[in-house]
Amino acid sequence: MGDRLVVVVLHADNLPAGMDSVSAVAEVRYATADTLGDAVPGADVLLLWDFFSPAVKQVWDRCDSLKWIHIAAAGVDSLMFDELVDSDVVVTNSRGIFDRPIAEFVLAQILAFAKDSATSAELQRQRKWTHRETERLDTAKAMIVGTGAIGREIARLLSAVGISVAGVGRTGRTGDADFGVVHASSDLEQVVADVDYLILVAPLTDQTRGIVDTPVIAAAKPGVRVINVGRGELLVTEALLDGLRSGHVAGAALDVFEEEPLPVDNPIWTAPNLVLTPHMSGDAAGWRDRLAELFVANFERYAASEELRNVVDKKLGFVANQ
Repeated sequence: MGDRLVVVVLHADNLPAGMDSVSAVAEVRYATADTLGDAVPGADVLLLWDFFSPAVKQVWDRCDSLKWIHIAAAGVDSLMFDELVDSDVVVTNSRGIFDRPIAEFVLAQILAFAKDSATSAELQRQRKWTHRETERLDTAKAMIVGTGAIGREIARLLSAVGISVAGVGRTGRTGDADFGVVHASSDLEQVVADVDYLILVAPLTDQTRGIVDTPVIAAAKPGVRVINVGRGELLVTEALLDGLRSGHVAGAALDVFEEEPLPVDNPIWTAPNLVLTPHMSGDAAGWRDRLAELFVANFERYAASEELRNVVDKKLGFVANQ
C-alpha cells in the first residue's frame, strides 16, 4: 500500500483487544469523541469502536485521507450522513458477530411468553401453588421483519423448535431457503392477521422507520406478542403501548429504544406485560473480543489490497448480496 497506514480507533470507555498485528504495520491513533478531530487528518482507516458516536459527521471536514470506516456493530444507521454516503469511503460492519446470540435471545423471550415464566416467578414470590396450562411452540407462527443474516438465524432457530416462520423484506418472494415466504414490507398490515410473534430485526432505513405502527398493530391477531431486537425506531412506541394497555397485544419484549439509555420517566418502564432489556440481545460473553478479531482480519485484507468483507451498500444502509 506504499507509505505506512494510519488507523484511528474511536473509543469511549474500553479499547479493542488484539490490535498488536495492526500496530505492527500501521500507526494506530486512539481517540475519543472530543479528540477525534485532531486524530483523523492523514488517517486511512477509522475503526468506530464507539459505534453509536455521532462524532464522525462532526469532524468530516478533517477526514482528508480516509478510505475505509469499519463500525463495531451490525447496524450503521448511527453513522450514515449524506456526505459519507456520497463519498468514496468504504464502510464495513460487524455482520455475523451477533446472529446466533440474538436468535437465542429471541427464542428465550418466546419461551418465556409461551410458558408464562413471569407469572411463575410472581406466584413463587407469593408462595402460591397455582396450576396453569401453557402454550405449545409447534403451533405458533412467527413473522420476522428483516431478512438479513440475523433474521435468517432467528428463522432457522425458531424453525428447529417447530415454530412456523415467514419473513418480511424489501420485496416479496417465495421459495426462500430460510423463510419459505417473504412478504414485501409495504404489505405488512395485510399479512399479520394470523401471526403469534412479530419479531423486528430490520436495519433502520427510511423504509423501515415506524414500520410497526397503529394500523399494523390493529391488523394483528388479538394476543400477538411483539419482540424488537432491531432498532427502537422500527416501532411506533405509542401504538405498542396502546395495544398493551387494551390487551390486544398480549406481551412485548423490547431490547432497543428510540432513546438509550431509556429515561427513568419513560412510560415503557411500567407498561403491562412488557419485558425490557438494555440493548443486550447480541452481547454474549466474549462479544468484544469477536468484534476486534473481525476488524483485525478485515484490516489484514485491506493491507494486502484484498476485497473487504461486510461491505455496506451506503445507499441501502446494510450489507447486500453477501
